[in-house]
Amino acid sequence: MSDPNEVTRRTVLAGSAAAAGIAATPAIAKETHRKASARMTPQMPVSLTVNGKAETLTLDPRVTLLDALREHLHLTGSKKGCDHGQCGACTVIVNGRRINSCLTLAVMHEGDDVTTIEGLGSPEKLHPMQAAFVKHDGFQCGYCTPGQICSSVAMLGEIQAGIPSHVTDDLMRVGFSDAEVRERMSGNICRCAAYPNIVAAIREVHEA
Repeated sequence: MSDPNEVTRRTVLAGSAAAAGIAATPAIAKETHRKASARMTPQMPVSLTVNGKAETLTLDPRVTLLDALREHLHLTGSKKGCDHGQCGACTVIVNGRRINSCLTLAVMHEGDDVTTIEGLGSPEKLHPMQAAFVKHDGFQCGYCTPGQICSSVAMLGEIQAGIPSHVTDDLMRVGFSDAEVRERMSGNICRCAAYPNIVAAIREVHEA
């Protein structure tokens, strides 16, 4: 008669199989719930113009504009940094105004005109802001750069339109200054701290 306390290869394998089954149960349940939820959530059509091209998508209404751009249209220039609207890496231009695409739902932009970093220029023909960032070394790791450039382009449009900021002295005469640039670009974080170079790049484009 065998010792019930004796450890054998058979008992080790049986115990391992049981433990693996128990460990996998929550993951299986979670995946099953995700698939069921996806089947139950109604999909909505969304039509918008992205970088000059008409696009029609069928999306879960909970999908953000950022995820629609990255996961559905494969425009991965816009980056997902904090996913809370705090870093600015996901900045795109919608109807001429810059927004954090991680904070807005794609279905809210029916009929809108969206410009991402891919729509500003190409390697063969850079946008003036892209060329200035390269010239002034306005980036290091480059992760925040698409958002920085989109924000810079729209920010110059705000100054030209006479939209004041918190540091504008005369609300009737909105002008360009380094202080204006720093204030208006404060929502775009550069972990590499290339801020002086970014300001220099924006100044050159403004003066040109």
